[in-house]
Order: sequence, then C-alpha cells, then structure tokens
Amino acid sequence: MNFHSISCLSFGEVFIKAHDLLISTNRKTDGRGYEQLVAAFDRLSGTRIKTNLKTGQEEITEGFGLIDSWRIIRSTTSGRMQELKVSLSDWVFNAVMGQEVLTLHRDYFRLRKPLERRMYELARKHCGQQAQWKISLGLLKKKCGSASTVKEFKRLVQNICKENQVHDHFPDYAITLDGHIVSFSNRKVLKPKEEIVSFPRLDPDIYHEARLATPGLDVYWLEEEWRQWWLSSGKPELFDPERAFVGFCKKRFENSQKA
Repeated sequence: MNFHSISCLSFGEVFIKAHDLLISTNRKTDGRGYEQLVAAFDRLSGTRIKTNLKTGQEEITEGFGLIDSWRIIRSTTSGRMQELKVSLSDWVFNAVMGQEVLTLHRDYFRLRKPLERRMYELARKHCGQQAQWKISLGLLKKKCGSASTVKEFKRLVQNICKENQVHDHFPDYAITLDGHIVSFSNRKVLKPKEEIVSFPRLDPDIYHEARLATPGLDVYWLEEEWRQWWLSSGKPELFDPERAFVGFCKKRFENSQKA
C-alpha cells in the first residue's frame, strides 16, 4: 500500500483511506468491496494468538489478538466509506515499530488461488532476498496444510509453475518443479537488504505500570524516546528491558515535573 494513504499512525491507531485500502488489496470499491472489508476486519478482530514461554521453574502462557478494534464510517446516502480506523494490539504495534513484520508484494493480493498465496508467504519467509530456496514437495505440502494426496498436490503445484511461466504473475519469485523438489528463485526485484534494527521487546503488561508511574504522559511517545535513547547509546544489551523502560519513564516524568 502507498503509505501516503495512511493519514495518521500513532499509539497503535491507524487511519487509512478506505478507497486506497480496497485498491491495494485488489478489492472492488463498490458495496461488495465494503462488505468484504467488514468481513475481513471481523476475522482479524476474532483471531487470537496463544504463546507460552518457559523460563526456569515458570511457564508463562499469554493470549492476545491481532487488532483491538476497528471502525468504518460510511455515508448512508452515497454509500462511500468516509473514515477507516484500526486500533492495533500492543503486540502488533511493537512488531511493526521493531521492523519485525514481513512485507508482502502488492501483487500478492492478485493471487486468486489459496495455494499460490501460501506458497508466496513461505517463499518470502524462507527465501527472502536469497538467490534461491528449495524444498521437497512433501515438506511443502505439510507447510501449506494441504489435505490433498501427494499426487494431487504435485499436480496443483505443476499447474502453478506452468501458469507462472506463461503469465509471470507470481510476485518476486520464479517457481520450478524438478521431480519432487520445488525451487523458488529470486527475481532480484527486492531492494537490497537494509540493516534491520531489532528493538528490545516489551511485555504488553508493562504499559500499565508505566502509565501508573507517569500520570499525564503518553507511554507510547515515551517508548519512542526510550528506543531512540537505546539506539544513541550503542544498542546496549538489556537484561531486563521492562525494568529499564519503566526506569526511563520515571526519570522523564520527574524531569517534566521540574520543568
């Protein structure tokens, strides 16, 4: 999506021009497109992720959603969507700010077959900007979650490879099938890999403690300042990022009271 279509991004709230979102995701801009958009946000808001982390004698199980809420304002006379706002969960917001989200080519949304989309997702993850990535047909079938027989799955992959040779529609990668080995070759259209800064990850629960320690201040702006401080300090290793963040917030609050 063209980032100029995002009018505001702050504190996990994203404001987008609905028309641009529909176009970039290859959806129609009529009433049907509106219905599909509502259904998509319903699915996203209902998607829950559960993780567990074992440390020492403790096991932490955590659940969260991809988005917290969404809102579409639509004119009852013209039917046009006037405003679209999405509130990201803390987990997604942190992943975006930490540049830990995998980007997709905009032509991904033009792929009509679910298997094609899944194959592209796997290629972006495992091949990325490497020259080539190879995987056995059996393992690809498993990663795609296909319930087809091996023979049928091979036929489906063969058809995708043949169609791509003719139409060249698969984004970023060329696909070939040699026996039972599927190869994804980078078309070299991806930009040279830039240095990705992996910021210290914060437990979402720490924001509540930070708010209590800094009444009147916005903890997300404080987090941005903390990240800039961390970068300018040479990206030191933090054994307890949450404590470091809260300590930074308290110091900023004390300074604000003195000013």
